[in-house]
Amino acid sequence: MERLGLVGLPNAGKTSLFNALTGGSALVAAHPFTTTESVQAVAPLPDRRLDALAVMSASRKVVRAGVEVVDIAGLVAGSSTGEGLGNRFLAGIREVDALCLVLRAFEDPAVAGDPDPVGSLGTLELELVLADLATVESQLDKRRKAARADKRLAGEVAAMESALQVLSAGTPLYRSDVGAEQRELLGGLFLLTDKPVLVVVNLGEDQLDGAGAIVKALADELDGHGEVLGVSVQLEAEAAQLGPDERVELLEGLGLGEGALARVARASYHLLGRRVFFTTGDKESRAWSFRAGASAPECAGVIHSDLQRGFIRAEVVHWDELVDAGSWQAAKAAGRIRLEGKDYQLADGDVVEIRFNV
Repeated sequence: MERLGLVGLPNAGKTSLFNALTGGSALVAAHPFTTTESVQAVAPLPDRRLDALAVMSASRKVVRAGVEVVDIAGLVAGSSTGEGLGNRFLAGIREVDALCLVLRAFEDPAVAGDPDPVGSLGTLELELVLADLATVESQLDKRRKAARADKRLAGEVAAMESALQVLSAGTPLYRSDVGAEQRELLGGLFLLTDKPVLVVVNLGEDQLDGAGAIVKALADELDGHGEVLGVSVQLEAEAAQLGPDERVELLEGLGLGEGALARVARASYHLLGRRVFFTTGDKESRAWSFRAGASAPECAGVIHSDLQRGFIRAEVVHWDELVDAGSWQAAKAAGRIRLEGKDYQLADGDVVEIRFNV
């Protein structure tokens, strides 16, 4: 399972977000470095599509997809050179597949720190860039020497030189025009800024009406290099402790619909390159996680290796067409079920039944 790392300055609210997403109980306090070690748990993926299929099939069991979330020790200015918990922070972030930068916008005199999300973004990115710059500089000369004897390393050296130029200008790789092919060649360096990014702006409840302007300022700063979501983490954390009916009542009463946690979970899931297909029946409706672009046999293998080994074809219908039809049998009678072969790439939201023979 791919891992999403929550990264932020002290008291940004990342541990509260971690608890709200995962149902965890990691310690939260109004002083720096409450989190001193990385903590991880699985966040279930809220999915109204799965809920609708379960109702249609009268399923006795519902199984959701999930994303592994890691609450990483806090970062401060100078972390790249060991300030605060710098080394612990860097070790934690190298091990995740995507970053969720948690930026504080809420004001609270009882909580230390500056509620300046744009400034916090600058601090976080600078520390990540400096750490990457040190990594590239320490490896580049070694690679250049090795490339004199092995010409196959020329592409890797060129990629490192491109990265060095970008990082020396203070730019994270995820904001740069370094291409996918070159970034793949940089994979062995485990660079911190060579990961996809989601930004969560932690708002106070009194800032929700003006959330659009705050989010836009961050989106403008990122210039299309990462999605930005505004979340009142404290409010969402409180709502997450309620029962389903009370939670819906609270969020709808505040005009928040399903709430922001569902949007954060889905955005994180897609950021990690994961998609969902479904199986449904009276026993169980289940969301299965697959890599975007995977073929039907590969997705069959997610369910069981025998299904991939003996794959013949898949019966496929998009979830909303199936729900509109009211049942699998009705959808088949209406000609909505498609037969797809080994080359078919499943789409997010497909419902499948696998035909196989072992």
